[in-house]
Amino acid sequence: MRIALCTDAWHPQVNGVVRSLGMTVNQLVERGHAVELITPDQFRTVPMPGYSEIRLALAPRFGTRRSLAAFAPDVVHIATEGPIGWSARNWCLKHGVPFTTAFHTRFPDYAAVRTGLDAERFWPLVRRFHQHSRAVLVSTPALGAELAARGLPQWQLWQRGIDRSVFHPGHAPLPELAALPGPVLLYVGRVAIEKNLPAFLDAPVNGTKVVVGDGPDLDMLRQRYPEVRFTGALSGIELARAYCSGHVFVFPSRTDTFGLVMIEALACGLPVAAFPVPGPLDVLGADGHGADGTMPARIAALDDNLTAAIRRALQLDPLAAAVYGAGFSWDKATDQFEAALMQARQGPPVEAIRAAQPRRTAVPA
Repeated sequence: MRIALCTDAWHPQVNGVVRSLGMTVNQLVERGHAVELITPDQFRTVPMPGYSEIRLALAPRFGTRRSLAAFAPDVVHIATEGPIGWSARNWCLKHGVPFTTAFHTRFPDYAAVRTGLDAERFWPLVRRFHQHSRAVLVSTPALGAELAARGLPQWQLWQRGIDRSVFHPGHAPLPELAALPGPVLLYVGRVAIEKNLPAFLDAPVNGTKVVVGDGPDLDMLRQRYPEVRFTGALSGIELARAYCSGHVFVFPSRTDTFGLVMIEALACGLPVAAFPVPGPLDVLGADGHGADGTMPARIAALDDNLTAAIRRALQLDPLAAAVYGAGFSWDKATDQFEAALMQARQGPPVEAIRAAQPRRTAVPA
């Protein structure tokens, strides 16, 4: 297939969305597909308000249109609901090219946290963006059921994987973390308000708290929590060594759709402490025995009291965590992605799908 992948999230951003897309592109190319990337680095960009580390493409409509027309894709995958995503969506609808989308992040919840407005005010925009998609790819069935209840029934599963050559428990710890008073309680991810980091950093537990990542709240949290070790962003082997330096991985977010860092941490032998909310529930299971409940040993502790979850997670077996984490494969994830795009390509004409939908005012690209 000739696949165009359009995304507002790309390198040098460091997050789960970018890592997932990068691994998927590599796998698709290895399988013989022709892949064209349309990413922010191809345009003039401006900082995202309140999150300067993320650069948004400025007026990408014409560049996106030229790139898609020149490549002539069989199918387009639109990864994000940003300027490039809207531009690609409008081009596909205009030219009758089938496309899929992804629901990587809970945009309404994130927007609500940052604006103080009710998340319900943002759902109409989300429905509008995804309604003509042949398949809205989601990381868990629970998230798919939520989208179906929101008027987007065409979801398909696209799970996540890990690079098992990188994320495993055999790495030597980072010396600067190995020297810290234990136990080492580790968080990896964006340092931003929607990640709910104070729930972790305020927890009254023994040991040393370590935050790996960058984001708009980094300087503020460094000043507020001088006893916490902030490393900045790490990637590749250095990130795996950071995981191997910890005793428990703490995931305080209440808004993530999946949490790629959780399975990376598990694969490196770190049990997880988290809240019992979508994302952790879907990956770890309500009782910490895995999503399907078949792990004989617990690999996580979920509790509305995060302090209690951390204390219980410290008692869990690192080997069980590593075994469970190693079960997440990018080959399986890419099988799902590839099947969704093939099905989208073979579906009914786009014009027939559009005719079945109510007319709405176009959103400027």
